[in-house]
Amino acid sequence: MSPVQKLIVASPSKGRLQENAAAFFARAGLELTQGRGARDYRGAVAGVEGAEVAYLSASEITRRLALGEAHLGVTGEDLVREEIADAEKTVELLAPLGFGAANVVVAVPQAWIDVRFMSDLADVADGFRGRHGRGLRVATKYVNTTRRFFAAHGVSDYRIVESSGATEGAPAAGSADLIVDITTTGATLAANALKVIEDGVILRSQANLVASLTAPWSDTAREAARIILSRIAAEEEARTTRDVRASLPALNQNLLREAEANFGAALRKKDDDSATFSCPAKTVAALADWLIAQGAKSVTSARLDYVFHAENALWSKLAARLG
Repeated sequence: MSPVQKLIVASPSKGRLQENAAAFFARAGLELTQGRGARDYRGAVAGVEGAEVAYLSASEITRRLALGEAHLGVTGEDLVREEIADAEKTVELLAPLGFGAANVVVAVPQAWIDVRFMSDLADVADGFRGRHGRGLRVATKYVNTTRRFFAAHGVSDYRIVESSGATEGAPAAGSADLIVDITTTGATLAANALKVIEDGVILRSQANLVASLTAPWSDTAREAARIILSRIAAEEEARTTRDVRASLPALNQNLLREAEANFGAALRKKDDDSATFSCPAKTVAALADWLIAQGAKSVTSARLDYVFHAENALWSKLAARLG
């Protein structure tokens, strides 16, 4: 099979991101393998013909997706928004993965007690040059993201100080007045006497499964993607839903409508003296209480391994964009 025809899945190459990405695929029964061990930057998706894994840094994954050199990839939404111009036309964010969570924020010195909102920062920027003979200096690695956000909030008189090191230390070092950076808990910002502006959270980011719209989507690549996305969708639905079985002889349309409206429960099967519902895991206890109030003698719930549907929501989402 020609390498051009294969589906290229780009996965993080090291650290916690690689571990979490591997665990994400493994939950869906998709084992990512490395040909000659941990030092090999090529691998496969076990059991899926026509798919190849490329192990890369998160920023390189983003670049490859933009260039169409990878079909699917695991990377942060912050990198997608920062590094890909017109991202909506170039890639499709298929699913958030629940790890790698962090916020891109605007942070100013805690001593700036009058700056609580972006409108306050706009006022400071307007008068800063008159008082200091220069515009505000903003240290950041998120140059494009900062420019878009500042423009949307009327902050215009500033200069970007590109940061490749510890951005949060720039104001204390005197090389910047404020920063735009990524943070998880805010502890490092506080340790550097910085505070996040109240409406200064630019992006709540996490790792995403991202598809390239510019990659060469051969029939082989499409079929491999369909299989992979089908398993991911089936595992996600199984993980987030439960089967609830109730000894409930009396069942009518009003009861079914109420179960769906109040608990997101849908009837899956009806026997002579029992009914089985599918519902979100978080509503199981409330649904059970309600069913007992409707006359059920007993209610049980069960976890599922996978829930496959003829209509694969993730693949349908991607296929619609690919045309």
